[in-house]
Amino acid sequence: MVRTVSTMLPLGTQAPDFSLPNPEGKTVALSDYAGKKAVLVMFVCNHCPYVKHVADQLKVLADDYMAQGVGVVAISSNDADKYPDDSPEAMAKEKAERGYAFEYLFDGDQSVAQAYAAACTPDFFLFDGDMKLAYRGQLDSSRPKMDPPKPVTGEDLRAAIDAVLAGDSPTENQIASLGCNIKWKEGNEPKYFNPNGTA
Repeated sequence: MVRTVSTMLPLGTQAPDFSLPNPEGKTVALSDYAGKKAVLVMFVCNHCPYVKHVADQLKVLADDYMAQGVGVVAISSNDADKYPDDSPEAMAKEKAERGYAFEYLFDGDQSVAQAYAAACTPDFFLFDGDMKLAYRGQLDSSRPKMDPPKPVTGEDLRAAIDAVLAGDSPTENQIASLGCNIKWKEGNEPKYFNPNGTA
Protein backbone atom coordinates (compact mmCIF):
# COMPACT_ATOMS: atom_id res chain seq x y z
CA MET A 1 0.00 0.00 0.00
CA VAL A 2 1.24 3.46 -0.93
CA ARG A 3 -0.51 6.35 0.81
CA THR A 4 -1.46 8.65 -2.04
CA VAL A 5 -3.45 11.87 -2.36
CA SER A 6 -5.77 13.03 -5.10
CA THR A 7 -4.19 14.99 -7.96
CA MET A 8 -6.82 17.73 -7.54
CA LEU A 9 -7.84 18.00 -11.19
CA PRO A 10 -8.63 21.66 -12.05
CA LEU A 11 -12.14 22.81 -11.15
CA GLY A 12 -14.28 23.39 -14.22
CA THR A 13 -12.75 20.45 -16.11
CA GLN A 14 -15.27 18.77 -18.41
CA ALA A 15 -16.06 15.23 -17.29
CA PRO A 16 -13.97 12.81 -19.34
CA ASP A 17 -16.14 10.40 -21.27
CA PHE A 18 -16.25 6.72 -20.44
CA SER A 19 -18.00 3.54 -21.51
CA LEU A 20 -17.28 0.63 -19.18
CA PRO A 21 -18.75 -2.75 -18.28
CA ASN A 22 -20.29 -3.64 -14.97
CA PRO A 23 -19.58 -7.13 -13.60
CA GLU A 24 -22.70 -8.47 -15.29
CA GLY A 25 -21.42 -7.35 -18.69
CA LYS A 26 -23.72 -4.36 -19.17
CA THR A 27 -21.99 -1.32 -20.66
CA VAL A 28 -22.56 1.94 -18.82
CA ALA A 29 -21.49 5.29 -20.27
CA LEU A 30 -21.14 8.80 -18.90
CA SER A 31 -23.88 9.81 -21.34
CA ASP A 32 -26.29 7.62 -19.37
CA TYR A 33 -26.13 10.29 -16.65
CA ALA A 34 -26.98 13.20 -18.94
CA GLY A 35 -29.68 15.41 -17.49
CA LYS A 36 -28.82 14.63 -13.88
CA LYS A 37 -28.57 17.54 -11.45
CA ALA A 38 -25.04 16.42 -10.61
CA VAL A 39 -22.86 13.39 -11.26
CA LEU A 40 -20.51 11.82 -8.72
CA VAL A 41 -17.74 9.61 -10.10
CA MET A 42 -15.90 7.60 -7.44
CA PHE A 43 -12.73 5.60 -8.00
CA VAL A 44 -12.80 2.79 -5.45
CA CYS A 45 -11.86 -0.87 -5.07
CA ASN A 46 -12.73 -3.80 -2.83
CA HIS A 47 -9.57 -4.47 -0.85
CA CYS A 48 -8.33 -0.98 0.10
CA PRO A 49 -8.61 -0.27 3.85
CA TYR A 50 -9.43 3.37 3.11
CA VAL A 51 -12.41 2.33 0.99
CA LYS A 52 -13.53 -0.26 3.54
CA HIS A 53 -13.41 2.49 6.17
CA VAL A 54 -15.96 4.60 4.27
CA ALA A 55 -17.97 1.93 2.43
CA ASP A 56 -21.03 2.12 4.67
CA GLN A 57 -21.17 5.90 4.23
CA LEU A 58 -20.77 5.56 0.46
CA LYS A 59 -23.96 3.52 0.37
CA VAL A 60 -25.85 5.94 2.63
CA LEU A 61 -24.63 9.02 0.77
CA ALA A 62 -25.41 7.53 -2.63
CA ASP A 63 -28.89 6.46 -1.55
CA ASP A 64 -29.57 9.93 -0.15
CA TYR A 65 -28.51 11.82 -3.26
CA MET A 66 -29.62 9.43 -5.98
CA ALA A 67 -33.12 10.03 -4.61
CA GLN A 68 -32.53 13.75 -5.28
CA GLY A 69 -31.55 13.33 -8.93
CA VAL A 70 -27.79 12.91 -8.57
CA GLY A 71 -26.07 10.32 -10.74
CA VAL A 72 -23.60 8.16 -8.83
CA VAL A 73 -21.14 5.71 -10.34
CA ALA A 74 -18.14 3.85 -8.93
CA ILE A 75 -15.16 2.67 -10.99
CA SER A 76 -12.47 0.17 -10.08
CA SER A 77 -9.26 0.57 -12.08
CA ASN A 78 -6.92 -1.71 -10.15
CA ASP A 79 -4.89 -4.39 -11.88
CA ALA A 80 -7.16 -7.36 -11.21
CA ASP A 81 -4.55 -9.87 -12.37
CA LYS A 82 -2.27 -8.92 -9.48
CA TYR A 83 -5.13 -8.07 -7.12
CA PRO A 84 -7.84 -10.69 -7.68
CA ASP A 85 -9.87 -9.27 -4.78
CA ASP A 86 -10.63 -6.43 -7.20
CA SER A 87 -11.74 -8.63 -10.10
CA PRO A 88 -15.16 -8.10 -11.70
CA GLU A 89 -16.41 -11.27 -10.00
CA ALA A 90 -15.34 -9.92 -6.62
CA MET A 91 -16.84 -6.53 -7.50
CA ALA A 92 -20.23 -8.15 -8.12
CA LYS A 93 -20.06 -9.83 -4.72
CA GLU A 94 -18.99 -6.58 -3.03
CA LYS A 95 -21.82 -4.63 -4.64
CA ALA A 96 -24.38 -7.17 -3.51
CA GLU A 97 -23.05 -7.48 0.03
CA ARG A 98 -22.75 -3.72 0.52
CA GLY A 99 -26.14 -3.06 -1.04
CA TYR A 100 -24.78 -0.48 -3.43
CA ALA A 101 -27.54 0.90 -5.66
CA PHE A 102 -25.07 2.65 -7.96
CA GLU A 103 -23.24 1.08 -10.89
CA TYR A 104 -19.82 -0.39 -10.09
CA LEU A 105 -17.74 -0.48 -13.29
CA PHE A 106 -14.47 -2.12 -14.24
CA ASP A 107 -11.78 -0.02 -15.96
CA GLY A 108 -9.70 -2.94 -17.19
CA ASP A 109 -7.22 -1.00 -19.31
CA GLN A 110 -7.03 1.84 -16.74
CA SER A 111 -7.64 4.46 -19.42
CA VAL A 112 -10.54 6.06 -17.57
CA ALA A 113 -8.53 6.45 -14.37
CA GLN A 114 -5.82 8.12 -16.43
CA ALA A 115 -8.34 10.43 -18.13
CA TYR A 116 -9.61 11.56 -14.73
CA ALA A 117 -6.08 11.76 -13.29
CA ALA A 118 -7.35 9.47 -10.55
CA ALA A 119 -4.60 8.56 -8.13
CA CYS A 120 -6.03 6.88 -5.05
CA THR A 121 -8.89 4.88 -3.66
CA PRO A 122 -11.18 6.46 -2.80
CA ASP A 123 -10.96 9.40 -5.20
CA PHE A 124 -14.09 11.55 -5.69
CA PHE A 125 -15.06 13.73 -8.65
CA LEU A 126 -18.31 15.72 -8.47
CA PHE A 127 -19.62 17.31 -11.66
CA ASP A 128 -22.47 19.79 -11.96
CA GLY A 129 -25.41 19.49 -14.34
CA ASP A 130 -23.22 20.72 -17.20
CA MET A 131 -20.67 18.00 -16.46
CA LYS A 132 -18.12 20.55 -15.18
CA LEU A 133 -15.95 19.56 -12.23
CA ALA A 134 -17.23 21.26 -9.08
CA TYR A 135 -15.47 19.26 -6.37
CA ARG A 136 -12.56 16.87 -6.07
CA GLY A 137 -11.41 16.01 -2.62
CA GLN A 138 -12.02 14.05 0.52
CA LEU A 139 -15.25 12.46 1.69
CA ASP A 140 -14.53 13.83 5.15
CA SER A 141 -11.60 14.06 7.56
CA SER A 142 -11.98 10.56 8.99
CA ARG A 143 -9.20 8.06 8.24
CA PRO A 144 -8.63 4.42 9.20
CA LYS A 145 -6.94 3.76 12.55
CA MET A 146 -7.17 7.37 13.77
CA ASP A 147 -6.55 7.85 17.49
CA PRO A 148 -8.97 9.04 18.65
CA PRO A 149 -11.22 7.86 15.81
CA LYS A 150 -13.42 10.27 13.88
CA PRO A 151 -16.87 9.24 12.67
CA VAL A 152 -17.37 8.81 8.94
CA THR A 153 -19.99 11.43 8.07
CA GLY A 154 -19.25 12.33 4.45
CA GLU A 155 -19.57 15.97 5.47
CA ASP A 156 -17.15 17.47 2.94
CA LEU A 157 -18.61 15.69 -0.07
CA ARG A 158 -22.15 16.19 1.19
CA ALA A 159 -21.58 19.93 1.52
CA ALA A 160 -20.29 20.03 -2.05
CA ILE A 161 -23.28 18.11 -3.43
CA ASP A 162 -25.70 20.28 -1.45
CA ALA A 163 -24.10 23.39 -2.93
CA VAL A 164 -24.40 22.09 -6.50
CA LEU A 165 -28.03 21.08 -5.95
CA ALA A 166 -28.72 24.59 -4.64
CA GLY A 167 -27.21 26.12 -7.77
CA ASP A 168 -24.11 27.32 -5.94
CA SER A 169 -20.42 26.50 -6.28
CA PRO A 170 -18.78 24.45 -3.56
CA THR A 171 -15.97 26.12 -1.68
CA GLU A 172 -12.72 26.16 -3.63
CA ASN A 173 -10.88 25.33 -0.39
CA GLN A 174 -11.02 21.59 -0.99
CA ILE A 175 -8.90 19.00 0.82
CA ALA A 176 -7.42 16.20 -1.26
CA SER A 177 -8.67 12.68 -0.76
CA LEU A 178 -6.18 10.24 0.75
CA GLY A 179 -6.06 6.51 0.17
CA CYS A 180 -4.20 3.60 -1.37
CA ASN A 181 -2.61 4.22 -4.74
CA ILE A 182 -4.40 2.82 -7.76
CA LYS A 183 -2.67 -0.45 -8.62
CA TRP A 184 -1.30 0.32 -12.05
CA LYS A 185 -0.36 -2.34 -14.56
CA GLU A 186 3.30 -2.38 -15.45
CA GLY A 187 3.93 0.33 -18.03
CA ASN A 188 0.61 2.05 -17.29
CA GLU A 189 1.87 4.27 -14.48
CA PRO A 190 0.83 7.82 -15.42
CA LYS A 191 3.22 10.73 -15.16
CA TYR A 192 1.30 12.10 -12.18
CA PHE A 193 1.76 8.89 -10.16
CA ASN A 194 4.16 9.36 -7.25
CA PRO A 195 5.66 5.94 -6.49
CA ASN A 196 7.01 7.20 -3.16
CA GLY A 197 3.55 8.18 -2.01
CA THR A 198 2.53 11.21 -0.03
CA ALA A 199 0.26 11.86 2.90
